[in-house]
Amino acid sequence: MLRRSLIAAALLFATPVFAAEKPAAKPEKPTRIILVGDSTMTDKSGYGKGFCAQFKPEVVCVNAARGGRSSKSYRVEGLWDKILEQLADKSFGKTYVLVAFGHNDGSSKPERHTNIETEFGPNMRGYVFDVKKAGATPVLVTPLTQRHFKNGKVQNDLLPWAQVTRLIARTTGTTLVDLYAEGQTKVQEMGIAESLTLAGQPVPQNVIDAVPTGTTVPAVFTDASQGQGSAQAFDYTHTGPKGSDYFGKMTVDLWVAADPKIKALLKN
Repeated sequence: MLRRSLIAAALLFATPVFAAEKPAAKPEKPTRIILVGDSTMTDKSGYGKGFCAQFKPEVVCVNAARGGRSSKSYRVEGLWDKILEQLADKSFGKTYVLVAFGHNDGSSKPERHTNIETEFGPNMRGYVFDVKKAGATPVLVTPLTQRHFKNGKVQNDLLPWAQVTRLIARTTGTTLVDLYAEGQTKVQEMGIAESLTLAGQPVPQNVIDAVPTGTTVPAVFTDASQGQGSAQAFDYTHTGPKGSDYFGKMTVDLWVAADPKIKALLKN
């Protein structure tokens, strides 16, 4: 009995020995999203700003879209090489690269133009290959719809490029964000008058006057500073803040539908 008491007392007053504390968990690497495309994706005249605004602050959203670029000229000018340099930075947990071209691939300018059968498809496939090789995740996005109407129906001006983008996504097993299909549907539903509110510049009077006809018309500018080709020119392609928010959210919603994991990256 005495021996048991002594043992109990010894245990009671013994200095406890704690297990070594586990090292603190390393902070999780942030997710990065890179946008690659033309002016319809830029912050200035496209949906890029509205797109990036949907994500949590810790998600790094880099808009590398550039106005006037095609699937060819983006590479030729060395812009794609800069993206590959960024992809070599492994301080991010996961990187997604969203690629959207088509608006300038049909241009008559030789530095932009691509043959849709022999060049555009291979170019898009090349982007997918390069992104995967760099250890990142490619996402193909069909072109932003143009808001041209004829007899009350939105026109399918960019359908060929959308179709090729869909084909490349399907044959390479790449996530597709079909912005063109959804944009066509929604712009048709809103009609000409509402679609004009998405534009990046003030709507000329002759465009407003043509709304009741159901057919959009070329803009006539009364101010030389807003002439066709100037930075201030109205058109049926580019977007202002409202259009950026509208199509930016649409792009994110479509991406989440195609890849539900993306939802965890969004703001509540």
